[in-house]
Amino acid sequence: MGQHTSQPFSPFGNALKNLREKSAKSQAEVSGAVEIAQDQLSMYESGQARPTEDILFLLIQHFDLQGTEAEELWRLAGYVKQSTNDAQFFINDEHGGVKETHNVIVSEDDSKIIYTDMIQVMVNKYGVILNFMQGAGASNQPLAVSRVGMSKEHAKSIVEVLKKTLERADDLSRQLPAEQKHLPSSNQKKG
Repeated sequence: MGQHTSQPFSPFGNALKNLREKSAKSQAEVSGAVEIAQDQLSMYESGQARPTEDILFLLIQHFDLQGTEAEELWRLAGYVKQSTNDAQFFINDEHGGVKETHNVIVSEDDSKIIYTDMIQVMVNKYGVILNFMQGAGASNQPLAVSRVGMSKEHAKSIVEVLKKTLERADDLSRQLPAEQKHLPSSNQKKG
């Protein structure tokens, strides 16, 4: 029990040390890459301490961890998972085409999706306001669930990106077979 209290992050430390050894790097190389002292990295690997979220993020980037590997390291370090969704955002060119895509992390607080069945658009000299609405209550009275404001130029680019994204989705759905066939699970009993 005494070892547990002096090394509360042993599972994290073991995982971090395994990552470093697997990549054939010394503690000096890794600590230099993420700009921390070597003795600090040693404390992380021994389970005596855990890095701050910023340093942990740098370690995840340094070892090029993706998806479940990155999430597992966050969990082992004792941090609540930062996101439930990885999303992409697009930077478009002057014609509405996608110029760049970037992955973003959507925090659990922001990951709730609200579906709407109505939209109200208002345009004035300052820009565009979109009221996304949903029928609510016994009388199905429209209720604004989200309001977004933007410049007219931004609104035009959103229309183009949305149009192209929907076209790509339609193209992909036409390419997929009408009915997906699934192999039986190995857990199912043979009859």
